Amino acid sequence: MLNVKDGNLVVEEKGIYSVEKFLIARRLMYWQVYLHKTVISADALLVSILQRARELALEGHGLGNYHPLLHFLMNRVDENSFDDEALDLFLVLDDIDIMSSVKQWQFHEDSVLRVLSQSLLNRSLPRVKISKDEFSDADIFEASASASNRLGFSHEVISTFFVKTGILENHAYKSEGGGIRILKKDGRVCDVAEASDNYNLDALKETVTKHYLIHWG
Repeated sequence: MLNVKDGNLVVEEKGIYSVEKFLIARRLMYWQVYLHKTVISADALLVSILQRARELALEGHGLGNYHPLLHFLMNRVDENSFDDEALDLFLVLDDIDIMSSVKQWQFHEDSVLRVLSQSLLNRSLPRVKISKDEFSDADIFEASASASNRLGFSHEVISTFFVKTGILENHAYKSEGGGIRILKKDGRVCDVAEASDNYNLDALKETVTKHYLIHWG
């Protein structure tokens, strides 16, 4: 059902229902899998671990045996200093380097890095609140106070590594930049949302935005 028209990849009209099912499934997969609360929580926790590890590395603290991950934590690598050595190390960096480091850091002398690493390894993940509206300063303060009482860290540490806010965006389909082209039987080419008799496809073009709050209450 794929074809080429005027140098562009198109889907023949008879394949439109397959495209519709793909787009609807994509929207559902984002909310149910890729943007699931557990994924958001674990992702935020891992980011906090790497942030704390980098902070300690730049202060001269030991983080274990040298490997590709430590190169990027211990050195200020940016677009201007991304040389051949950095590229080679980046290409061999994988999840094994990440998890082996986290397993070492669960016993680190720094209590913040230790607690964060143990939480990820033991799946003691922080909770996630999701809302259509942005969380207020009062909500964030309450979450920070609760985490501080539970974990015993200062407000600065809590607000940096343990309580986080962010935005989730789900846009199943964008027609800008080409989109999915449908080749009609009469030879015309149009966007799938225009060619479809499924009115839900127009809704899929709208970006759905939600706010999240990571907390340890």
